[in-house]
Amino acid sequence: SASWGQSIPDDIFLNNVLPYANVNERRDNVRAQLREKFWPQISDCESISLAAARLNQKVFTQLSVKYSTQRRRADQGPAESMESGLASCTGLSILLIDACRACGIPARFVGTPMWSDNSGNHSWVEIWDDGWHFTGAAEPTGDDLDKGWFTGKASQQKSGDPRYGIFAVSFRRTPIPFPLAWSRRAATEWEVFAEDVTLRYADSSSRKKPGMVELQFKAVQTKGDRCVANLIVRDAQGRVVFRGQTHDESHDANDHLTASLKPGTYSVEWKTDTGTLSRAIQVTSENQLVTLQDSPDSQKSEPASAAGTPGASEPSELQDPPSSSPDSSQVLEHLEAFLESCEGEFERILEQPFASEPLSRSQAEKAIGLMNTALSDHLRKTRREEFESRIIKIGDLEMNFDLRTFGEAPAGGHSLYISMHGGGNAPARVNDRQWENQKRLYELEEGIYIAPRAPTNTWNLWHEAHIDGFFTRLIQDAMLFEGIDPNRVYITGYSAGGDGVFQLAPRMADQLAAAAMMAGHPNETRPEGLRNLPFTLHMGGEDSAYHRNEKAREWKTMLADLRAKDPGGYEHWVEIHEGKPHWMDGQDAEGVRWLAQFTRNMIPQRVVWIQDDVLHRRFYWLAVEDSSAKARSEVTASRAGNQVTIESCSLPEIRLLLRDDMVDLDQDVEVIRSGQRLYLGKVPRTVRAIAQTLIDRGDATAVFTATLPIQLPE
Repeated sequence: SASWGQSIPDDIFLNNVLPYANVNERRDNVRAQLREKFWPQISDCESISLAAARLNQKVFTQLSVKYSTQRRRADQGPAESMESGLASCTGLSILLIDACRACGIPARFVGTPMWSDNSGNHSWVEIWDDGWHFTGAAEPTGDDLDKGWFTGKASQQKSGDPRYGIFAVSFRRTPIPFPLAWSRRAATEWEVFAEDVTLRYADSSSRKKPGMVELQFKAVQTKGDRCVANLIVRDAQGRVVFRGQTHDESHDANDHLTASLKPGTYSVEWKTDTGTLSRAIQVTSENQLVTLQDSPDSQKSEPASAAGTPGASEPSELQDPPSSSPDSSQVLEHLEAFLESCEGEFERILEQPFASEPLSRSQAEKAIGLMNTALSDHLRKTRREEFESRIIKIGDLEMNFDLRTFGEAPAGGHSLYISMHGGGNAPARVNDRQWENQKRLYELEEGIYIAPRAPTNTWNLWHEAHIDGFFTRLIQDAMLFEGIDPNRVYITGYSAGGDGVFQLAPRMADQLAAAAMMAGHPNETRPEGLRNLPFTLHMGGEDSAYHRNEKAREWKTMLADLRAKDPGGYEHWVEIHEGKPHWMDGQDAEGVRWLAQFTRNMIPQRVVWIQDDVLHRRFYWLAVEDSSAKARSEVTASRAGNQVTIESCSLPEIRLLLRDDMVDLDQDVEVIRSGQRLYLGKVPRTVRAIAQTLIDRGDATAVFTATLPIQLPE
């Protein structure tokens, strides 16, 4: 019935009007409600563009929904946003798109997982009207489309880059997954598909002028909220070079007042409800954010300069050192308030504005304590039943386990031994008998001995993709309820369980202290990833099935060669029990006793990371984004003092995880590759970095306080 109804092509209608969902939001049945409310208000519009612009003006005011970082979650469904009255740019975009589609307007969800200046992610809406046009949800620009505060940022994005590209969601399947920046699950799990539309935003008119630096300003109240301030910038001669008004919390968290200035010294004067303040700034490089505190006592008159050299991967913030930063002084207060109200949704912390504020070393240590206590308390409440029942359930699978305790716990807590049974590719009753045998196979002098029952009965029952998650959960539960020492976790396994050790040891090495493989087969795995994990291998000399004995002798040679080339790593012991078949008459037990001497080192001097086909997002102090993880990729890096050397890397981008017991974070960190400097500058400690490395494993000893993305030149 719309005047434009017959002009919409079938493929656009099927992909951008008919679909009932956008990304991974809750599916809410609100289309009829939205059509009934808004169609009469736009039915007389003569074009799709005008109708969409009018909806953007009406939807949010009439439904009383506004932008806020205090919304329950980023990916809210439309009903959730209408009920709470609060939404992120993601939730606002979902609501506007659903309203458009309810009125026959083709609309789709668009976003970038990270702006090129690393200031955060953003989502917005595209409208089809004989071609695609954009608008910011709840950010109407009159009756026009193709206008918005983010056009300059969008023009700097990188086509083909899963982190810095711009992607439009497609209900129709495409080869590209939409990067769900707010979700820890991969887009392929949600089946959210996309088109790369970056090049359509690369408008040269939006790009900065040569020799100019884009500087962003935000004014904050004493309690940390952004506020409106009238701002004047003067150059060294006192001439006014810029005027503007900062944004309050009703604007997107990445929407800041932006000025283009030449490098140099400037004075900033700003006026709020509490008075007029001023400070000096030094403009040196790109990606600078000036934080203006609404408190005379907090301002410093000396110039503040940005950390990091031009071309560095991490954005810098123009403010005082972390120990005296006005925003930093209140981060712990904001963190405590968040933890009290988050109701177990700890991942929401990654989206909080205070999470990116720099911290001092002591503040970072306190933040770790606060977050670890809150997370542990929550998990003890929600996980107690699974641990006491000895059944861990993840998705449709479950893993039973048996637990025995040996000896008295030392001061740091018991060690943990995870012992995998044999069998595989057999009926459940056969594997059950193998499990019963494994429960009593080894005795310990000290420790918690856990024998899990594999969740499946397949030939590869101990190295399927789900095992990593089950073991991470098992280790975490053992920390919570048995108080085990996370730096003294060991794995062992016999026969098919030994197959699992071969596979899990290199891919989970940074969660383990040592590993013992008994009578298994390595299949396709390689030993290079064992650089920092002591590894013992025991095999019967006559165990010829599947050439297991031959493979064991090959690994003995390979491990010896690796040790000779890199004496600081590849601690190993390979014992071929000559004359013994598959069953070694208990001689392999000495391998389990060998494990106890080792303790995990989370920050080794050198890391060799070879991704398995089961992908991990981090390994010791190296990490990758989920979208960048690639099977069989290889990264080798080493560190000495405050210098990190990328020795080799098959990926275009990695992240370095840093903390104070490995580098001095109050000094510059240098990253080099093949003699080329990739980064030189300070790397701030942040709540975000702490949360990212605590939430996934719940292990406070494996937390890092700073993260540095590094682009690798081709």
